[in-house]
Amino acid sequence: MPFINLKDIPSRELLPGFSGKMIHTQNMTLAYWEIKAGSELPEHSHVHEQVAAQVISGEFELTLEGETKLMKAGDVAIIPSNATHSGRATTDCQLLDVFSPAREDYQ
Repeated sequence: MPFINLKDIPSRELLPGFSGKMIHTQNMTLAYWEIKAGSELPEHSHVHEQVAAQVISGEFELTLEGETKLMKAGDVAIIPSNATHSGRATTDCQLLDVFSPAREDYQ
């Protein structure tokens, strides 16, 4: 299916305060997040490369390998495979994360 409208994808809450709509290809997963202010992403790592926290709206504080940045609309972070990261929504926000390879645990 080459054409998708996000309103046709059901939202899933994968962590408290993190509701996402996932699109999967053979090699990538795109995660469109709606995150409630104050919601926290625990410190973790994964084998997937991640173009992360592409901030569409709001503000998200991202910590990557010990460096913290308050990210705002237009900011993007690149997270290498196995890099430790965590985060917190400082406002209600919308983010887009792209993972490669595809996240089987999000399907």
